[in-house]
Amino acid sequence: MSLFKKLFSKEKKETLDKGLEKTSASFFNKLTKAVAGKSVVDDEVLDNLEEVLVSSDVGVDTTLKIIDQIEERVAKDKYFGTDELNKILREEIAALLALTNVGNETEFNIPEGEKPYVIMVVGVNGVGKTTTIGKLAAQFKKQGLKVVLGAADTFRAAAIDQLQVWADRVDVPMVRQDMGSDPASVAFDTLQSAVNQNADVVIIDTAGRLHNKVNLMNELTKIKRVMQKITPDKPDEVLLILDGSTGQNAFEQAKQFTKATEVTSLAVTKLDGTAKGGVVIGISDQFQIPVKYIGVGEGIDDLQVFNKSEFVDSFFK
Repeated sequence: MSLFKKLFSKEKKETLDKGLEKTSASFFNKLTKAVAGKSVVDDEVLDNLEEVLVSSDVGVDTTLKIIDQIEERVAKDKYFGTDELNKILREEIAALLALTNVGNETEFNIPEGEKPYVIMVVGVNGVGKTTTIGKLAAQFKKQGLKVVLGAADTFRAAAIDQLQVWADRVDVPMVRQDMGSDPASVAFDTLQSAVNQNADVVIIDTAGRLHNKVNLMNELTKIKRVMQKITPDKPDEVLLILDGSTGQNAFEQAKQFTKATEVTSLAVTKLDGTAKGGVVIGISDQFQIPVKYIGVGEGIDDLQVFNKSEFVDSFFK
């Protein structure tokens, strides 16, 4: 048994299996119909498989990559049975995820280097941004790390209050100002406070508005620039939160935010309530940004570090 298998606990695996249950059941129901009455993978089976992948929110471009790879393997092996399709499909999806998602992480660690490690969190309202920040703070604290939160989504009083609820629940300090304050000022104060406290991790919430991309871009750029007055090269990470249950809409959000700022990692939430888990595969592939976390339930421990091997294993359960 490999090291990451030991570290990926039975409880985590059960939660992941349950979280991807709807996705897996829907996918295999469609796949079974796609190969019904067929013993060999031919053009009709490949056409059906393409439809299965697209309707499972893998995305058109990623689907075509997978189909092309399978066609190549069919061409090499003149007799390619449909009973082998499941195994081959699993291998091709695992290979795609491996291109962007290096390693098989299991714990909420931060890289070695200058402290504090600063995570700027972006994403539209309603995707589970505040909840993900709260759960992240809880997981980092559980690792023995000192965490400071910054409420830089100052356009909604509810956003500040929601983050405060999580800060109180997790028992970590939060820096806030009044609604309507300059978000960059909040980010500056948060980082200054974290440096003074010798904190390990800073997580900064930002406004989730996409109706004016120019303003959003300017705002995120200003937040970065102001933080760099305290410590150069901050933030260390720009984490985009996407709601997995929205399927193709998540692709559009990823497209808009990657235009507005340099996104370095992804968290895909709400996978437990949907059959659209294929979106993780497509978004990771299309944007070439690693999926760092996935949400597979309501509980604090149901935010998991994305482990590509375990994800594929649960997807093909």
